[in-house]
Amino acid sequence: MTFEYWNKLADQTITISSLLGGFSIAVIANILISETNTRLLKNIMIAATLAASFFIVTVFAMTKLLMMTTNGYSMKLTESDLMFPSIVGTISLFLGITSLITMISLAGWTKSKKMEDLLLLLEF
Repeated sequence: MTFEYWNKLADQTITISSLLGGFSIAVIANILISETNTRLLKNIMIAATLAASFFIVTVFAMTKLLMMTTNGYSMKLTESDLMFPSIVGTISLFLGITSLITMISLAGWTKSKKMEDLLLLLEF
């Protein structure tokens, strides 16, 4: 792949990771100010923290890749120099997405569980 392609790919990945990381941090903030303290909420907090952390690692790895592939970079590069930041960024992005899906699933399960409890109460 050309350096220009890596540059555009890193730029897009930084944008996506920043947005998803911000979403994860917003969930963390909401949980921190929440009055409830259940085991399920703690698991959602763990998943949100992992997602935010993985997205931050992705932003840093892709920023390094972006800087290395921008015209005017001071060192000579080969494609093998781009492998480490791209592998770290890619793996971290996928782990962040997995953590985000877990967080959303747990939050949805919390809501459906409350609805189930409400329906059980209405039956009596």
